[in-house]
Amino acid sequence: MLTARRERADRRLAHTREALADKVIAVTGGARGIGFETASRLHDAGARVAIGDIDSDAVGKAAADLGIEGLVLDVTDSSSFGAFLDEVENRVGPVDVLVNNAGIMPVGGFLDYSEALIRRTVEIDLVGVMLGSQAAARRMVERGAGQVVNVASIAGRLPNPGLTVYNGAKAGVIEFSEALDAELAPRGVRVSAVLPTFTETGLIDGLQTNALVTTVEPGEVADAVVRIIARPRVRAVAPASMGWVGVNTILPHGLKRRLRAMTKTDTIFLHPDREARAEYDARIGR
Repeated sequence: MLTARRERADRRLAHTREALADKVIAVTGGARGIGFETASRLHDAGARVAIGDIDSDAVGKAAADLGIEGLVLDVTDSSSFGAFLDEVENRVGPVDVLVNNAGIMPVGGFLDYSEALIRRTVEIDLVGVMLGSQAAARRMVERGAGQVVNVASIAGRLPNPGLTVYNGAKAGVIEFSEALDAELAPRGVRVSAVLPTFTETGLIDGLQTNALVTTVEPGEVADAVVRIIARPRVRAVAPASMGWVGVNTILPHGLKRRLRAMTKTDTIFLHPDREARAEYDARIGR
């Protein structure tokens, strides 16, 4: 039985490498965290990868570390996105897959959010995904093939106090991705969403997670992105054990309240350790 499992794993790996070989894949928010790990795994699998990030110093270092192309990108600016895709095409080739990964996660009481932070979160986490999807898909439709992978979050299915704006933006990404896939699949372009649980990156700095709140390493999310490119489908959750979040939308509200209290997600995001989170807060505020 062990031999059979190993053979199946080897076949999946071979299929993945075959599916990704020489594909040109652009990853936004690629300077760190999930984006960096995704770019690394795609590159290792034989894809030709370019990353974009708003942080010019970080994207340059990340690209040098991986031996790939790295470019400055502001996902909230359609002209910046267009220039990014143009330059990737010039340096690497026409983009077969765009991974919209760039995102920020502010936490805390909604009444304390500044208007600027609300707008910035929605513009990066949702509008940026839409702008990137549109810019890339226009090019892909002309060629009759391509894929857009949008990194959403289980937070788009599990609304919690202290995550209001992030919850709203990521829920938008999930529904936008499914609607766009239905629209573009007949024209040869697939659109997929990957929903990671809370990931061990700066996003959860200063949050008191516990044994009942599942977290994963960026590499596990990156592996889910790689798999969904190799075998396109509408949606995947990372880890797969969190697949139950899809039914959360139909659970009775009383049960949801009890689950939040049991997992302490009714307070985790309302009361972060601001000192431990200071560096991340400063970065997303810039």
